[in-house]
Amino acid sequence: MTDAAMHPEKRFRVAAMTKFSRYGLIVMAVIVLALAFGPLWLDRSNMRLMVELCYMLALAQMWNLLAGYGGLVSVGQQAFVGLGGYFFFVIAAFLGVPPLLAIPLAGLVAAVFAIPTAAVVFRLKGAYFAIGTWVAAEVYMLVFAQIGALGGGSGMSLPIDVVRAIADSRDMREAVTYWTALGLAVGSVALVYGLLRSKYGLALAAIRDSEPAAASLGVDVARAKYIVYVIAAFVTGLAGALIFLAKLRISPDAAFSVMDWTAYVIFIVVIGGVGRIEGPILGTIVFFILRGLLADLGSFYLIILGLIAVGVMLLAPRGLWGLAVERFGIELFPVQRRLDMRKDN
Repeated sequence: MTDAAMHPEKRFRVAAMTKFSRYGLIVMAVIVLALAFGPLWLDRSNMRLMVELCYMLALAQMWNLLAGYGGLVSVGQQAFVGLGGYFFFVIAAFLGVPPLLAIPLAGLVAAVFAIPTAAVVFRLKGAYFAIGTWVAAEVYMLVFAQIGALGGGSGMSLPIDVVRAIADSRDMREAVTYWTALGLAVGSVALVYGLLRSKYGLALAAIRDSEPAAASLGVDVARAKYIVYVIAAFVTGLAGALIFLAKLRISPDAAFSVMDWTAYVIFIVVIGGVGRIEGPILGTIVFFILRGLLADLGSFYLIILGLIAVGVMLLAPRGLWGLAVERFGIELFPVQRRLDMRKDN
């Protein structure tokens, strides 16, 4: 085997920033900066909407990392939302840990639970893997529904002393929750971007294109997928902790809801574009616009969402952002590799 084949990083380099991506990121930085001052110009209902948008974006980025780059089409990510939410309540309410510290600890616990979960579901392939992840989430839901100290099937509310530990006033508590959600959203995008621009991102790109070819070049496919699964579980657990901090109440049905935390997330990624960092961002915006326009239609809302998803998959298989890339060649987060013709020194 040639040296180039054994060390593909010598032959390929990450695409440089384009003029569009450079200015696009500047615009996004300005938007994020403006949103950071959101508590000064957003009313309470819009702040709550932004919190919801931020944690849905983080969930979508993690599912996109799994399916779009790791080839892991999971329909059981609600397992880690529920684990993050419940362990946030345990750590904050029963162990007395400050709420803002309990959030990352809950994410770490979710990541720890992802290790044995992966050991089981990774034995399955294709559709069986997807079903296995859903079954694992259902098992976790049934277990927490039996724990009386956590309210059993009816759940529990966050104790008032824990709520007051966030901040003294209601306005400040909502501002802290808002800033935490904004940090989670920005952090999830930055994490995926940094990961994909690293040498590890080259392995994920190879796995996405062809697992057998990646393995033949020395990529440890199983290890790469394992790491991606645990990383996604960690951030998803963070999102779960934040979700139920914002809601102030948790129950098994809400925490492990496949519709709220997986089905909607898959819809977001599919219409935005699988395998592109920009896809979940665009998909999240489109989803909330559609929800605002169609939410009053009852069950027809879900039917219309389904029809839109099918239409996008038929007309633009790579999603709306993928369609924009094909037609205009625009990218905000260039992470693809290009052949490096420069000679080694």
